[in-house]
Order: sequence, then C-alpha cells, then structure tokens
Amino acid sequence: MDHYDSQQTNDYMQPEEDWDRDMLLDPAWEKQQRKTFTAWCNSHLRKAGTQIDNIEEDFRDGLKLMLLLEVISGERLAKPERGKMRVHKISNVNKALDFIASKGVKLVSIGAEEIVDGNVKMTLGMIWTIILRFAIQDISVEETSAKEGLLLWCQRKTAPYKNVNIQNFHISWKDGLGFCALIHRHRPELIDYGKLRKDDPLTNLNTAFDVAEKYLDIPKMLDAEDIVGTARPDEKAIMTYVSSFYHAFSGAQKAETAANRICKVLAVNQENEQLMEDYEKLASDLLEWIRRTIPWLENRAPENTMQAMQQKLEDFRDYRRLHKPPKVQEKCQLEINFNTLQTKLRLSNRPAFMPSEGKMVSDINNAWGGLEQAEKGYEEWLLNEIRRLERLDHLAEKFRQKASIHESWTDGKEAMLQQKDYETATLSEIKALLKKHEAFESDLAAHQDRVEQIAAIAQELNELDYYDSPSVNARCQKICDQWDNLGALTQKRREALERTEKLLETIDQLYLEYAKRAAPFNNWMEGAMEDLQDTFIVHTIEEIQGLTTAHEQFKATLPDADKERQAILGIHNEVSKIVQTYHVNMAGTNPYTTITPQEINGKWDHVRQLVPRRDQALMEEHTRQQQNERLRKQFGAQANVIGPWIQTKMEEIGRISIEMHGTLEDQLNHLRQYEKSIINYKPKIDQLEGDHQQIQEALIFDNKHTNYTMEHIRVGWEQLLTTIARTINEVENQILTRDAKGISQEQMNEFRASFNHFDRDHSGTLGPEEFKACLISLGYDIGNDAQGEAEFARIMSIVDPNRLGVVTFQAFIDFMSRETADTDTADQVMASFKILAGDKNYITVDELRRELPPDQAEYCIARMAPYSGSDAVPGALDYMSFSTALYGESDL
Repeated sequence: MDHYDSQQTNDYMQPEEDWDRDMLLDPAWEKQQRKTFTAWCNSHLRKAGTQIDNIEEDFRDGLKLMLLLEVISGERLAKPERGKMRVHKISNVNKALDFIASKGVKLVSIGAEEIVDGNVKMTLGMIWTIILRFAIQDISVEETSAKEGLLLWCQRKTAPYKNVNIQNFHISWKDGLGFCALIHRHRPELIDYGKLRKDDPLTNLNTAFDVAEKYLDIPKMLDAEDIVGTARPDEKAIMTYVSSFYHAFSGAQKAETAANRICKVLAVNQENEQLMEDYEKLASDLLEWIRRTIPWLENRAPENTMQAMQQKLEDFRDYRRLHKPPKVQEKCQLEINFNTLQTKLRLSNRPAFMPSEGKMVSDINNAWGGLEQAEKGYEEWLLNEIRRLERLDHLAEKFRQKASIHESWTDGKEAMLQQKDYETATLSEIKALLKKHEAFESDLAAHQDRVEQIAAIAQELNELDYYDSPSVNARCQKICDQWDNLGALTQKRREALERTEKLLETIDQLYLEYAKRAAPFNNWMEGAMEDLQDTFIVHTIEEIQGLTTAHEQFKATLPDADKERQAILGIHNEVSKIVQTYHVNMAGTNPYTTITPQEINGKWDHVRQLVPRRDQALMEEHTRQQQNERLRKQFGAQANVIGPWIQTKMEEIGRISIEMHGTLEDQLNHLRQYEKSIINYKPKIDQLEGDHQQIQEALIFDNKHTNYTMEHIRVGWEQLLTTIARTINEVENQILTRDAKGISQEQMNEFRASFNHFDRDHSGTLGPEEFKACLISLGYDIGNDAQGEAEFARIMSIVDPNRLGVVTFQAFIDFMSRETADTDTADQVMASFKILAGDKNYITVDELRRELPPDQAEYCIARMAPYSGSDAVPGALDYMSFSTALYGESDL
C-alpha cells in the first residue's frame, strides 16, 4: 500500500466516533451492522465451505477469522493454534490482527483480548476495518478516495434515473430506488423500473435485495424494515452492501473470440479439469489406504501362541508382496500426473493447480513417510515375538519337567518326616533312623539346586510375559512352600533323633556308606536323564557343534560312573553278606536310604538307552543347521549382486538426466531402454524374495555372508522404479514445453549447459543464489539493488510458485521459453476475433452457439458469464473480456 492508500484508509477511519464514544453503539446501527457484516463474512466464508451465525461468538477462537482473511486476500496466514485454552485463542486473533496491520491498516483501540471476550463493539469495528481494507479501499474513480470513489460511481450509474439522488451512504438509500437503479442500469431485464414508486420504500428495497440475492449472488445483508424503520441507517452497513453491488457490476466484462480458438481452449481446459478430478480422486484413495494401513502396522499387541504370530507374519508378507507394490505405482503415477498437469497449465497460461487441503504431493509424501515409519521394524518385531514365544514354550516345558521330577521326589516325604517310629525302635533301629535321616538331608541338599532352578525358570517366564504365568506361579509357590515345610520337618526330626541317639549305640557303617554314595549317584543319574531328555534350540552350526562336544564329554564320564555304580552295588552286597552272617534284624532292607540296587540298575539302563537317542537328535540338528547355512550362502550370493546393480542403475539414470548427449528424444529413448532393462530384471528380485522367504520359514535370523537385507533390496528397487519413471516424465515434459514454445535443440542444450554448470551438487535443482547466478550468466540484468531484488523475486514467483526454495530444470526451461517465445497470443486472438466479429466490436451469445458445437458452446458461455454484458450491448462478448477469461491477464 502506497502513502496515498494508507492515508486514505487512516483518514476515513480517523474519527471512529461511532466506535469510541462512551464505548456504546446505537442499538439500531448495531443491529444493521450485525446483519450486514455477518452476511458479508458468510459470502466469503462459504467459498471455504463454512459460515458464522453469531459474529461476536464465532470469531472468538480466531480460527474462522484467519480463514476469512485467507479467503479474501488469497494469501496464507501463519499456522493457527488448535488448542481450546484462552492463550491459544488470543494467539490466533493476534495473528489475524498482525496480518491486517501488515496490509497498512492502523488498528485503533482493537485488541485480541476484546475479540476473544466477545466484545460486540470491538468485533464489529474489526470487521469494518477488514471490509474497508479489502472491499472498499481499492475502489477509485478519477483518483478519488475509496468512500468518495464509491459514492461517485453510484452517482454516475444512477444519474439517468428520476427520483434518485445519491448524496451519502445513509438517508439517500432509504427509499430503495438507489439499489433498484444500480441493478436496472446493469441488468435491465431483472427489474421493471417504471413500476416502482418512491412512496413505497419497503417494496423497492425488498425487490432490490431479492433480485440481487437470486441473480447477482449478493447475499441479503439487511432487511427492508431495518432501513425504513431507522431515521438514519448505519453508514458502514450501507457502504458494505453498496460495495457488493460495485464488485458485482464493475468486474463484469464481455467475452468474445473466434470459434476455432475457443474450441481449442475449451478442450484444453476440459482436459485439465478432468486431470484435476483424477488427481483428487487418486490422492484421496491413496491417503485413505495409508490411513487404514498405518494403525495395522503400528499394532504391536503380541499373541499368546506361535501359530497366531506366524499368521501375523504371513499377513505382513502378503502386504509386502501383494498390497503395497500397486500403491507404490499409484503414488509414482500421482506425481507424474501432477507434474504433467502443472506443465499443461503453464503452457495454457493458466494458474498452477492447487489440490485440496491435505492432498498436495508433499502431503502424500509425508503420509507415505508415516506409512514407511510404521512399517519399519514391524517385521523385526514379529520375528522377535516368534523367537520369544519359542523361548517361552521351551522354558515352560523345562519348568514342567523339573517340577514333575521334584514333585515325584517330594511325594510322601512330609509323611515320612512326621513318623514317630523312633519311639518304639530298638537301639540299632534308632541308629539306622538317624543315619537314614542324615542321608535324607544330603538328598534334600542335592535337590536344593533343582528348586532354585524351578524358581529361576518361573521368574524368567514372568519377565517374558508368559500367558499362563498365574498357573506357573501357583505351582512354583506350592513347590517352594512344600520345600520350606520339608526343611522345617527335617530339622524337627533331626532334633528328635539326636535326643534319642544318646540312648542308642552303633549302626552298620556299610549301610550308611551305601546310602551316602547311592544318593549322590542317584541324583547324578536323575540329572543325567534330565539333561539327555532336555530340549535344545540352536541357530548356528557352531552352537550345535558345541552341544555335540559337551555330549561327547559326558559320554567320556560314563566308564567312571559305571565304576561308581559297581562300587555302590558292592557295598550293598557286603551289607547283605553281613546281615546274613550276623543275623541282623534289618528285614532285608537298607534303613538309611530308599534307593535300592534295582532302582540304580534300572536308572543306569535308562541312561544308557538315552545316550544313542541324544546322539541321533544332535546329528539331525547338525544336518538342519548345514541346510540353513546353505540357504544363507545362496541368499548372500544373490543379494551381493543385486544390491550393487541397483546402485549402479541409480547412478546411470542420474547421469543421463543431466548430460546433454543427443536430443531430448534420444535421452527419452535411452531412458525407456533403461526402464525396459530394469523391468526385465524383476524376476531376479522375485527369486531373491523366494530365497528370503525360505530363510524366514527356516527361522534364520542373521547372515554373515552379506550386508544386504531383503528390506534394503526392496527399498532400493522401489526407489529405482520411481526414479526412472520420474526422470522419463521430466524429459517428456521438457519435450512438451520445447514443442509448445518452439525452442530449438541448440537453445535446449544451452539451457541444460547453463543449468548443469550451476548445479554443482548434481541434485537436479538450483537454489535461489545458484539460479540467480545462472540468469546473470544468460544476460539477465539482476543487480543487488532494490530494483534487481524485486525483479528476481518476480522471476522466483514464476519458477517456484509453491515457495519450495528450489528451481527444477523443468521450471527453468518453462521460464526461458516464455522469455524467448515468438508467438504473439494476443495477435492470434485478435485475428480470430476479427474473422467472426467483422466490423463490429463484439459477438453475441447466439453467434457463439451458432459457431461452436453445442457442448463446447454452453461450456464457453458458462465460463464467460462473469465477464459478459455491457452498457451498450447486453449479453455480448468483446475481445478483451474474452481473452482475459480464457487466458488470464498476464500475457494479454
């Protein structure tokens, strides 16, 4: 805003008497301003698909206020706060007020706190400031100010009408004839002005307001009773209403051109609109698929069984093989369609296509990044969960085995410890009972380790979140409680036996020796049987070799163990001999232990039977690990070839896109040959996928033969397909631009050479400073002064309309082609216009329908509707109006 505009705005708002006097507002004026300002705001907010109902309430959080400013200014405001707290609302309103101030408007006594608090006076004052700046300020007739210019326009338009004398923006409009005269002057078919009477203001006002709302798209801002029932209508409300008529009529222009030119432009416009619809639908479908897929990939809820987790893994494999690849192609096609559409719009001198909110290419890329972030680690989590469940099953089985062995051992031990047999026993029997108890204590101590192992396994199952932990804990607690009770009973019985021992004499040492050696040996055999039946899980051939080595070491101890067994049996035989010799009343049993020679021999035979079974199990596992190693090497050999091949192809494509060898068609053919060779490589990727699936089905979790994972290969392959498709599309767009603008191959080579020279990082884009240096090298006079900076800013707005901060080669050649094009579009339009218009300076709608096919004629007439109609020939289309409507104002 220059000094004059700023002064003009401030001069008009300087008094502010209506707003500031005693902080009050005339009730009638307040009512009129509420209606008018609400309707005016809604006439703009409906373009964004919303509206307000209560002007002081609906703007309190600042969100709709910021949206209103974006709609009427066509500019983006700072991102609003979405919180519900007062500080968030004040922040949003301040952003809106700062934007208004940035347009050169001086805000008087209006603060964000009053708007957030719903202050009616301040809210109406703020809306009036917005209306004045964006709807009235730019009105200028013969260099008059906004208010005076609008008044002069009204006076000129209504001068031919009797009983109409517009001198101000309050009482001059009370009879309604001023509004009716403005409508009749521009659209005489809408009102029969001759039938209106000055003494019937309600009819006049209702007629004008209804017609304006129905045919001119001017919302009804006041009721006739509001104006008639007030001695002096509110000036700001009337100015707001009248400015809507000014914008409705002053911007209308007529449009005409030649039939052939119209057909061509209409066909291009219809094709572009179809491309826009296709983009919106494809973007919506892709975003919806991403929205549905991300929660599934982010779900880390574990299952209780291996089967359920393996099903999840299979579902994920189906997603990677079947569901995601088509979406990758859709995403790539979406970017290609978007770039092609933007190129066609630029070639047609149409504004750049702006997708719906949330459907920009960057939004889709962000959503895709969220999908890949959710996908990242999901497969690893599934495999870890399977490994965890496998570990849990192993631990649970080990817990059950150890618990069963221990429970079998403890069966009857409490009853035995609670016997009172020492009360009636002989001296020798007491001695035997005491020795037997000592042997039991030795046995009890030997079982301490198993109890601790059971408790440790239960603890580990709890830490790994085993689904049946309650039953495991209950069983473990029962074992521990029983173990504590056994300890207490053992101590109590020992004390009783020691008290009685003083009364008794010697005991047979041989039985005692047998018991002491038999119990550890029996425990060793039980441990050996347990170890030989213990399940094992290994993942490498080194691990199974370690188990095999340990088993061989165990077998080496069997001869010594057999000697110990024979020694124990020899003790028993010696005891039997002594009993027989001395007729000891031992009833043929060892009083110190319950372990019989038959039991030792039986367990020894069982150990010998388990040894070859263990040999067989280890040998089978060794064979399986050898097969797994073969799968690792097979996958590694292929991955080490495919990975570098993908990287090489990526580098070759990058070189082709920046080199200048041959014509664009040569580059395009070269790239398509590359694309064909890449597609023909797909079976090798599929073969690698099959090898990868075999590895996963074999539960192989690492591979030392390659640094490439299947995930690396997949990502590289997808990037390669996307890069070649995007590069081909860029060359096609360059050919389209070259042919449309008549650029020679030498010019294209010069453009590419200049672009590549300043693209020092070979990224395919130029930063602002690199682009500026490139323009200067091509002869552009862009200095470091204010004029040079303004010119460079204008150029950047053309080549980087989305303000991404980089300039692509396509945008660069688009700009250069516009600067060097020889085609004079305005001359062509004028030549075609003269053919159809003849000597007159316009073409009627009927002539358009006669010269064009029916569907294109109606499409053209609908598109020209905002520009049609003139004072001289209503409904006709002139040259300038038509060229502006079809081609915009930039070139014509």
